[in-house]
Amino acid sequence: MNAFSRRGACPALSAPMQTGDGLLVRLNPVAGGLVPKALIGLGESALRHGNGIMEVTARGSLQIRGLTAESVRLLAAEVDALGIAVRSGVPVEIGPLAGIDPLEITDPTSLADMIRVAIEEAGLTGRLGPKVSVVVDGSGQLTMDAVTADVRLKALRAGDKVLWRVSVAGDAHSARPLTTVDEDAARDIAVAALRMVAEKGREAHTRDMSARQLASLAGWHSFAPPSVLPDISPRRGEIALSSAASPISNVAGEKPAQKLPISPQVGEMSGRTEGGAVERPRSPIGHFPLNNGHALGIALPFGSMPAQNIIDLSRQSSDLGTTEIRLAPSRALLFLGLSPSACANLQSFATTLGFVTSPADPRTRIAACPGTPACASGRIATRAIAETVAKESADFLDPSLTLHISGCAKGCAHPGSAMLTLVGDENGAGLVVDGTAKALPAGYRPGYDAARGVAGIAAAIHRERHPGETAAACLARLGAADIAELYRRN
Repeated sequence: MNAFSRRGACPALSAPMQTGDGLLVRLNPVAGGLVPKALIGLGESALRHGNGIMEVTARGSLQIRGLTAESVRLLAAEVDALGIAVRSGVPVEIGPLAGIDPLEITDPTSLADMIRVAIEEAGLTGRLGPKVSVVVDGSGQLTMDAVTADVRLKALRAGDKVLWRVSVAGDAHSARPLTTVDEDAARDIAVAALRMVAEKGREAHTRDMSARQLASLAGWHSFAPPSVLPDISPRRGEIALSSAASPISNVAGEKPAQKLPISPQVGEMSGRTEGGAVERPRSPIGHFPLNNGHALGIALPFGSMPAQNIIDLSRQSSDLGTTEIRLAPSRALLFLGLSPSACANLQSFATTLGFVTSPADPRTRIAACPGTPACASGRIATRAIAETVAKESADFLDPSLTLHISGCAKGCAHPGSAMLTLVGDENGAGLVVDGTAKALPAGYRPGYDAARGVAGIAAAIHRERHPGETAAACLARLGAADIAELYRRN
């Protein structure tokens, strides 16, 4: 392990990422979850070999921070000794309650496994960038609607059949819908789309595909004749229909599928986003009935917690009968196999440890990186600011608004745009309105006093908000200049 992955890559156990507080590794168990004893063991490893901080990411991955080159090797050995197999290759993600949710349309595990195998057989793993991913969502109580992906497959019920809606490049609201097909066709389309992405290079995503390629994918299914829309070859010639090879394996002689061959060339995407309102996904925090027992969802505040707190919670959960702990999107842990009374007891215990146990907790509306003193790149104490805002200005943190607090311009906790972003730099805590941490701040105040500036904005929303108006709508009406002035002068 002589080289560390660059920022923007995925810091797997075999390729740790250099961060401001040392090396970081990300673990995704192949089994989907961990027995309490295994999570306790990981927590103890984090205490021995890292800085004692553990995280669950917005996509539901487990991270251990503050490692060194030597301690990563020791951690890897202990992960093996715990019997934890970690996933590698292109992420093909399923919901955290897959296979055990009585309300899901179908268990997506089989299709996800088929796609993983097809990706390997097609030789795509090493050709795709580390951020390329697939989501396979069986629907149910906890969907994957908020998770972005290059390819999305969503289960739908059509009479007594289960079909899969295929879309690309986004979350459930922003992704472009292509078609609705059966399981085999969904697998084929997903892998064909990834093949197109791979041909463009490791920096490419499905958002870079051409309109012609998207149209050919949309016409590629078994319920109707394929669209007679050949793609363009690297030599600018049209590709003829062929029955000699499988579009996935490229092995001649296999039985041809009723599909168009897809050009390896990709161009600029000229697609639209899926229109219409999308119901906000249910939070993973709270109680969930399962096929066998109940689950309790508990979140880490800002995705981070001392390892000792996670150890203590896992031990208590084991004593109460937890059979498995699954990682969930939105920085949560799901404790499975509990009785209703055990859920209540564990929830109360988690509250005393500082975990997020209610979906209405204002901390769920704040994205905050470790900041100072945990991260050497941080310029402001992000978590302290976040805790103060959550306690003193909670009423303006409604579901319409996300507050991003970033220790530096890298914006690790929330790479996308947010209505309000506090970012640390040499001038203090800057405020960015409707932008990312990389944008030029509209105003500054000292980092230690940033929460007071946010309180001024919250007070203005309280005064100016119209009946029924969301916080985000009120801020948009006030305008960036007035918001910046409120932040500076309070």
